[in-house]
Amino acid sequence: MNVSSKNVRNRYVFAAVFAALIAVSGFFRIPIPGSIVPVVLKNLFVVLSGTVLGSFYGGVAVVILIAAGLLGIPVFVISGGIGVFLTPLGGYIIGYFIAALVAGLVSGLPKVTERKVRPALLIRICAGSFLGFALIDFCGVFYMMFLNSMTFKAALLAGLVPYIPGDAVKFVLSVPLALGLRPIAARYINDNAHNEGEPQQSKP
Repeated sequence: MNVSSKNVRNRYVFAAVFAALIAVSGFFRIPIPGSIVPVVLKNLFVVLSGTVLGSFYGGVAVVILIAAGLLGIPVFVISGGIGVFLTPLGGYIIGYFIAALVAGLVSGLPKVTERKVRPALLIRICAGSFLGFALIDFCGVFYMMFLNSMTFKAALLAGLVPYIPGDAVKFVLSVPLALGLRPIAARYINDNAHNEGEPQQSKP
C-alpha cells in the first residue's frame, strides 16, 4: 500500500498521542490488597491503540511508553525504570506490547467507510479487544510464575482473577470507543481510507 509522507507523520503523531493517553491514564488506579499491581485504565488505552491505529502503530505507541519508562520518566504504575521488570508489573508491560500488536492485527487499519458498522467489523473489534485484554493478563500471570516460582493456579488467583470485573467493564467500553474513533483516525492515517473492503495493516 502506498503511504504518503503526510500520513506516515500523522501515524506517528497518533501513536505518540496514544502513548501519552496510556501514560496519563495511570493516574487512575484502584489498589488491590496484597498486590503491587493495581486496577488501572492503562490496558484500556493499550487495547485501543491497537484497535484504532492497527498493529504496527499501536505497537509503536506502546514502544514509546516503554522507552519513556526505561529512561526514568514516571509513566509506569510504579517508579524504578528498568527495575520495574524485576516486579510482577513487568509481565503486564510486556503484555501491553503484545496486546497492541495482536489487537491491531485482528482489527486492521481503520477506514472512513467504517462509520457504518457492519457485523464483520464488529466481530473483528470485539475479538481484537478481547484478545488484547486477555494477553495482558496472561502475560502477567506467566511472568508471576517465572518471577516468583508460583504455580499456575496461584498466579491465576493473584494475577488474573482480581482484575476480571474491571477488565470486563473496560472491554465493554473499548468496543464502542474503537468503533467511534476508527473512522476519525482513518481520515488522517489511511491513504486508502475511502476504499471499500477489508482494512489492511499499516506499514511504515
